[in-house]
Amino acid sequence: MNQPDASPVDPSTAPTVTVTGRRGGISDWLGLIRFSHTIFALPFAALATVMALSTPLPTGDWPSLRLRDIIGILLCMVTARSAAMAFNRWADRKLDADNPRTAGRHLPAGIFSPAQVAWFTALCVLGFVASTLLFWPNWVPLAGSVPVILFLCGYSLAKRFTSAAHLWLGIALSLSPVCAWVAIRGPISVTHPIDLVSPLVLALAVAAWVTGFDIVYACQDADFDRRTGLHSIPARFGMTGAFRIAAAFHIVMLVALFALPFVAASTPLGWTFLAGMAVVVVLVVRQHTLVNPDDLRRINEAFFQTNAMISLLILVVGVVDCLT
Repeated sequence: MNQPDASPVDPSTAPTVTVTGRRGGISDWLGLIRFSHTIFALPFAALATVMALSTPLPTGDWPSLRLRDIIGILLCMVTARSAAMAFNRWADRKLDADNPRTAGRHLPAGIFSPAQVAWFTALCVLGFVASTLLFWPNWVPLAGSVPVILFLCGYSLAKRFTSAAHLWLGIALSLSPVCAWVAIRGPISVTHPIDLVSPLVLALAVAAWVTGFDIVYACQDADFDRRTGLHSIPARFGMTGAFRIAAAFHIVMLVALFALPFVAASTPLGWTFLAGMAVVVVLVVRQHTLVNPDDLRRINEAFFQTNAMISLLILVVGVVDCLT
């Protein structure tokens, strides 16, 4: 997908990019892929793993736990997310340089070259595909590895042609619990689709949650998106409309989470999980009170701190219910 032509920038208002000339170290690579943001997806993969092990198979047997499966899930999470984030930075390097909010990122600042990031992306893609071999003889992860990584990387191009790019990101992160579930339970989840009900409801909650907070986060770039021809909910519907749409997605998220213990009788979630979801409601409401269409100053607190608490709380109460 070709990058859209950017509108002419007034030299007096163009962002100043400082080229450091220094070589990037480990901390820079971790910063490039925003490794700390793994907390948004990893807890849901971990919860799906515990749920998968605590739920009988359609045959009546119980799934087995292998150390290499756990290692495989961790490696797949890290390599897939690293590939997607690195590709995002590579694909958006010119846009990032033109946007005052992102002009200091690693590529515009010259900490890494486009070639370095491209090679890093390719290595992460290969690492992701290779990691799925750890689940063998479960062939499903290997068969789905290429479509999954293409979808994850495709998010970086989505905003060039659709305002639904936020939903694309939400679905991308929601793949983590489904993939973890299938990695543990094997091909039986494919041959018995009813077995996928629980992880799909969890995935719906993740998709709606991520979509909602990404819409709010994108409000920072609404003017830039309009000027450069990029598509986003804030650019299309305005700030007030974007907040309303984000709130609607978060309502869907909460409905899906409260429905999760009831969607399958064998799912080992109960009152502990539901009590935790009551706290999640409070956190989601708090998130929407920290920022509003006229004041985005506390967006980092709303985006990072509150969402980190939400994901970790869901993991903790879910695991407690599964193990007790």
